[in-house]
Parts: sequence; C-alpha cells; structure tokens
Amino acid sequence: MEQGISFDLDLIRRYDQSGPRYTSYPTAVEFHEGFDATAYAAACARSNVSKRPLSLYFHIPFCDTVCFYCACNKIATKDRSLAPPYLEHLYREIEMQAALFDRDRVVEQLHWGGGTPTFLSHDQMQGLMQQTRRHFTLADDATGEYSIEIDPREADAATVTLLRRIGFNRMSLGVQDFDPRVQEAVNRIQTEAQTLEVLNAARAEGFRSISLDLIYGLPFQTVASFLRTLDRIIAFAPDRVSVFNYAHLPERFKPQRRINEPDLPAPEVKLDILQSTIARLNEAGYVYIGMDHFARPDDELTLAQRAGTLYRNFQGYSTHADCDLIGLGVTSIGKVDTTYGQNRRALEEYYADIDAGRLPVFRGLELNRDDLIRRDVITRLICHFELAIPTIESTWDIVFADYFADALARLNPMIGDGLVEIDAGKIRILPRGRLLVRNICMAFDAYLANKTGPIGFSKVI
Repeated sequence: MEQGISFDLDLIRRYDQSGPRYTSYPTAVEFHEGFDATAYAAACARSNVSKRPLSLYFHIPFCDTVCFYCACNKIATKDRSLAPPYLEHLYREIEMQAALFDRDRVVEQLHWGGGTPTFLSHDQMQGLMQQTRRHFTLADDATGEYSIEIDPREADAATVTLLRRIGFNRMSLGVQDFDPRVQEAVNRIQTEAQTLEVLNAARAEGFRSISLDLIYGLPFQTVASFLRTLDRIIAFAPDRVSVFNYAHLPERFKPQRRINEPDLPAPEVKLDILQSTIARLNEAGYVYIGMDHFARPDDELTLAQRAGTLYRNFQGYSTHADCDLIGLGVTSIGKVDTTYGQNRRALEEYYADIDAGRLPVFRGLELNRDDLIRRDVITRLICHFELAIPTIESTWDIVFADYFADALARLNPMIGDGLVEIDAGKIRILPRGRLLVRNICMAFDAYLANKTGPIGFSKVI
C-alpha cells in the first residue's frame, strides 16, 4: 500500500467538522446503563469459547499536577496516600475479572494509562504487576506487547530500570511542547533534560518501542516555535511520534477553563503548524500511519499496516487485532466478545461496587449485526486506507452496494474532491484524503446519520 499523504489546505478547511476518533464503533456516546455487570459477565463466558488472547488496560487516575489542556479521566492530587486504597480495590477487581476468563488465555497485550501511572511508587508498581501475573497468564517478553504512558517529570532512570524488570517493553512519553512560554500557559513545566533522561534510559534497558507525544494548537504556539520542538524530537529519533490536535472544549473539560482563549493560535496558524509538521516528519523518514500517528518504516505499526493486520482500539493503533480487551480500574472501557463495557467513573462508586463484591461495570453496549458490519468497514478504512469490497461481502453475506447505498451516496462529494476512489472491487482513500479519514468513516456511521444538532465530538483537524 502506498503510504503517502497530501496536504490540501482548501479541502481541509472545507471538511474540518466535528467527528468521532473511532477508537470504537459504535462510539462511547451510544453506551447505556441497560448493559450492566451481568451482561458483561455473560459476554466473558461467551468469549471463553473463542480462546482469543487477552489484552489488559489498567487505568491509574492520579496526577501530581493538572495540565490545563487535559481531557483525560484523572484526579489531580499531591496526596500519595490515595494510591494504596485504589490499588487494594484494583487488586480485588483483577481477581474478579480473572475469574471470568479461562486461565489458558494468554495476555498478549498490556497497557497502563492514566492519569500518570508512575504516580505510583516503585513498590506499588511492582506489586500491581505481581498481582496481574498471579491472576492472568502473561506472554513472554518476546511476544508480549506491554506498554506504559510516562510523564518524564514523574520518572527517572531508576524508574525505567524497574519498569523493564517487571515486564514493560514499550513506552510513550508525554512532551507536548518544549517552549517555556507554552509550558507555563498549560501548567506543564518539563525540561528537555527530564525527557532525555527517561528516553536514554529506556534505550539502555532495551525497550523495543518508544513513542513521543506532542500537541499542536496550544497557547502561544507558532509554526517556528513548534518546529523548534519538533526538530529536537526528530533528533531524539523515537520509533513513533504522535501529534495530537488540541481541542478546546472548556464547557466539557474544567481544566481547560484556565487557558486564555485569546492566547490560542488562530485556525489558519494551527493548519500551518500541522502542514509544516507533516512535511518535516516525512523529510525525516517517518511514515504517516493515520490520525495523529507517525512511525519509522521498520516500526511494528508500519509493518502491521503494510501487512493488513493493523487494528484500532481505545488506546489507539494496535498490532493485536484479535484480542478481547479487559478494562481495569475506574472509568476503564473493555471490549469483550461483541460488547463494550465501562467501569464506574466516580472513585467512590467504583469502590462501593468492589466493596460489595460486584464488578464495577455500569454501562456499555451489545453490538448487533449492523454494528459489527460497520465496525469492520470503519476499522479497515481507518487502519489501512483501503477496503476490499468482496472481502466484506463474503464475510458478512451482503451486497455492498445495496447495503451501503446511503453511505456511498454520502461519499460522492468526497470522490469528486479526490479524497477517495471507488470501483467494483475496492475503496481507496487517496493521499489528499488521509488526513480526513474520519470524515470518510463517518459516511458509514449509522448513528451519526440519525443525529440532529451538535454531535459532541472534537474537530477532525
């Protein structure tokens, strides 16, 4: 597959609407409380028949300081005494969740996110991994994909050594921007030296993939200032670079109210930053994977995309498409069998369920046949920029043109604009359409087609 990308400013302006990121289909907006812990347990029982491998996601919600741009589910606190009771309840959830799955199902993928996972002490991190190994069968280091999100302000070389020793072999480092004025405006003061210490330690310890995360659209950013940060990032030569769009939604995310809106770059400046960033990363040899992600040509994500095995889940792009995902901890979302299930979002409610011996799953969704068909189509498009129509027809026993007549009609303007091409055998997203892949996927979203008014998602660019 050709992995190029073309930046067409006029098209991007015209198509820059709000839309889902499609870490799931249907999206979490469609989750409801009619799906509960009982329905979740039934899905787990059905999934044991499949013998699919497992993926574990652990949510560690605590952050020492709040970054004003943040839209994650987190608890900003300097009180480290909150960690032990959280871990006690998480251990009990691990035990309850593990009881639902056959022990011979191997955990091929594991991820700690947050919040800030390294808010935990070394002993606490070691204890959490020990409890995980006690109840689940983890793959060996050669085949397991075990990753952790790192805030370099909350880690050092000794932390990295410990993480490698307890089993992690991949990490993502939050950077966002090295510019001091930008850092002050978003309350994230982080030196280049702090970032380099963790990155160099990870290389010395043999971490197999290191990703650095940036955000464009933050206060006081300019093309020149952002490229200075990007040039430093490229000099570090990470395996992956993620460049996220800052979505300013202060009505939904309270910390963002502390960002002065007049300090944000104008929309045309944001687009200039994005265009310059893509060009600079391409010049440096990085491949555009999709959405916000770039990777080296020999990285696992790039190879999986070329092989047609790339997948997308709640943590982003993944090389493990066939896993059942178990979400653990407050707010976590899992994908088991043909369902999605989410844990309680308030810490007190999460604790209450665990204390009562109940799984903390409080809402979710059981996918119907139409959901599964559309999820298959959207996943293939967002991961591979193309779709073999005969494969969908044979897999789902449908006539594609009839089943998706409305979706194909919605794609017609995009065909005319050169974003996508369609023939009898294939849908191809062209280089000028790849930044707008969310728009193309939205044509197949049955839930969006039935919505009126604001849809509650961020802008696609």
